[in-house]
Amino acid sequence: MMTVVSQTPILTTHRLILRPWRESDREPFARMNRDPRVMEFLAMRPSREESDALVDKIETHFREHGFGLWAAELRRDGAFVGFVGFDTPSYNAPYSEEIGWRLGVEHWGQGLATEGAQAAVGYGFQTLGFPEIVATTVPANTRSRRVMEKLGMTHDSADDFEHPLLPEEHPLRRHVLYRLGRLEWQRRRHMVTLE
Repeated sequence: MMTVVSQTPILTTHRLILRPWRESDREPFARMNRDPRVMEFLAMRPSREESDALVDKIETHFREHGFGLWAAELRRDGAFVGFVGFDTPSYNAPYSEEIGWRLGVEHWGQGLATEGAQAAVGYGFQTLGFPEIVATTVPANTRSRRVMEKLGMTHDSADDFEHPLLPEEHPLRRHVLYRLGRLEWQRRRHMVTLE
């Protein structure tokens, strides 16, 4: 059964606002998607039309599921930095919801992806009731893997898989999968509170 949700929730962190997408986000998002450094570990290289279609798909996902990939902006000046949030795989996967992020290069190395993802993880467990949150990437994407580890996610090579939407010879076909269960997240939060 599809649940239709009329309003996208807004999450705030110390430096970020995770919010619904605006028309003005489309141009900087398309520019970010043309940056080969941003797209290094992604199989797609979207055109402006494909980038806009992705925003449309994200907005539809929010309306249908009540969660999705939030547009991320800096609190200090409202600058669009990328997205953080959840997506549902479009292929038969051994998991349902996946957390992800994509930020412009000028915002790398500042802990913003981790900060935004921590807020999304909290929302996923506390509000959406997810029993588990996963993240995937290619083995060479050490930046994203570090974010996953900072979130408390763990990797078991037995969970690694070949991405079914990529051809067998594709260099990005192999993916690693990281997991974080709600109980482990609660335990880690409790330990931080006690320190």
